[in-house]
Amino acid sequence: MKKVFGLMIALLLIPLFQNAYAHFGLVIPSDSMVMQNDNRTLRVIFAFSHPFERVGMDLLKPEVHLHTGNQSQDLSGGLTHFRFFNRTAWETAYKVKKPGVYWFVMTPQPYWEPAEDCYIIHYTKTIVTAFGDDEGWDRELGLKTEIVPLSKPFGLYTGNVFQGIVKLDGKEVPFAEVEVEFLNRDGKSKAPTEYMVTQTIKADKNGVFTYAAPETGWWGFAALNEADYRIKHGEEMKDVELGAVLWVRFHEWNK
Repeated sequence: MKKVFGLMIALLLIPLFQNAYAHFGLVIPSDSMVMQNDNRTLRVIFAFSHPFERVGMDLLKPEVHLHTGNQSQDLSGGLTHFRFFNRTAWETAYKVKKPGVYWFVMTPQPYWEPAEDCYIIHYTKTIVTAFGDDEGWDRELGLKTEIVPLSKPFGLYTGNVFQGIVKLDGKEVPFAEVEVEFLNRDGKSKAPTEYMVTQTIKADKNGVFTYAAPETGWWGFAALNEADYRIKHGEEMKDVELGAVLWVRFHEWNK
């Protein structure tokens, strides 16, 4: 009888493990380094998903801003929706006209996650450099929470070490937990076990984390913290998970 009961519990737990994927906001441009002979019109995707397992969630229309130099431009009005991992996502086209570093930033509407009994807000960004100008790649944008890069967030080879500082309200977050996932766009990558889908690292006492990407492509870093406020859901006030998400592309070494 005990064996039967144990088996029933195990079977009930299987779906929980299967659905316990990490959430990631996505900001993915068609190119991270625009050179003179490249296509100068970027297609930028904005989505919300479990990127390695290719499981999408519907994303309500977000706010999207472009930061370059000392200027900020609202791109939200130019968003069009499409399907990403079979769910609602958004995209825009942006033509790069001059040298510089371009920060694409998405601020989504709060996402209710019943499995975690909380709201999720992922402040998500990525960086594009153009025509040889790479000044300001380590800029802090002043978001509610963000990852400030210590390594250039472009021009990275697969296997390079990437470092960043986790910040919340402009302050470093000691020992912040950072989830890491690969954007398995074509579905060809397979994890040996469930433990390998999302890798988790911790920042040091200064909020600095370090990671070396083992595969070519886009990697997402999500530093998670609980907000100092709550949002009402129905008749109850619920916790809010704040995510500082940064997407970085690693390139294959060509001999």
